[in-house]
Amino acid sequence: MTTLHLQEAAERRPARPPSPRNRRSWTGWGFIGPFVAVFALVFLAPLAYSVYLSLFRDQLIGGTTFVGLDNYQQALSDDQFWASLGRVSLFLAVQVPIMLGIALLVALALDSGRLYGKDFFRISVFLPYAVPAVVASLMWGFMYGTRFGLVGDINDALGVSLPDPLSPSLLLASIGNIVTWEFVGYNMLIFYSALRVVPHSLYEAAEIDGAGQIRVITAIKLPAIRGAMVIATIFSIIGSFQLFNEPSILQNLAPNSITTDYTPNLYTYSLSFSGQQQNYSATVAIVMGLITMVIAYVVQLRGMRKGA
Repeated sequence: MTTLHLQEAAERRPARPPSPRNRRSWTGWGFIGPFVAVFALVFLAPLAYSVYLSLFRDQLIGGTTFVGLDNYQQALSDDQFWASLGRVSLFLAVQVPIMLGIALLVALALDSGRLYGKDFFRISVFLPYAVPAVVASLMWGFMYGTRFGLVGDINDALGVSLPDPLSPSLLLASIGNIVTWEFVGYNMLIFYSALRVVPHSLYEAAEIDGAGQIRVITAIKLPAIRGAMVIATIFSIIGSFQLFNEPSILQNLAPNSITTDYTPNLYTYSLSFSGQQQNYSATVAIVMGLITMVIAYVVQLRGMRKGA
């Protein structure tokens, strides 16, 4: 058989179908491909661009210049940044335990089955979470007002002088009240959902052993929802370090109490849009993100270790 005949026979031979293993590989990428594309577009790309911006500085002479890690050194010695970080850290240390404690008590009350009107009570507690943060901040801000709000009306009606909730000494507690009002229902739902999947056989065994409600809570319910408590704590830590909406809205009502560096997020916003320092703003945001990530990871590790 000549070479020409061999080539014609090879051309007439049907192509080998792809192996099942290759088909499975491409099928998997077909499922996760859209997520990977969106994840890279909305998360990885902005993060990479922020890191890129943080390595430059817009100088009066020379324009935008590569400065390496100089912006990070400036951020680590920035008193305004550390003051704002200390403020939200204090906010976290006080507000988060109170909020999670209230949410846990409400979830335990709902799960006990002894609460009258349980469905209405559950919806009522969760309803504030459906209110946008901007609307909630405006609503509470006007109630806090001593000249135009609820506090001012009480002062006029009773002839008293209540403390100003928007004063510098009480402002952080006032913001904590707003955030607690907003997110107690959200955390309650996390705890309540975790309690609903606890096997009833554990409760039956505890009842046979003569355990009371307090013993059931401490020995069965709380250990069973430890994972949910860790998740809620991590979410609350991240939310505290990202505090922005409430002080940003209240800033117009209390300009003497809320400065442009009141929280780290408010500080980065002011640097970027008011100070035209986008490079340094990106640096502060990255440093704050790293601090938040480390603290959240430590909390997760401790929660998993205790649950082991």
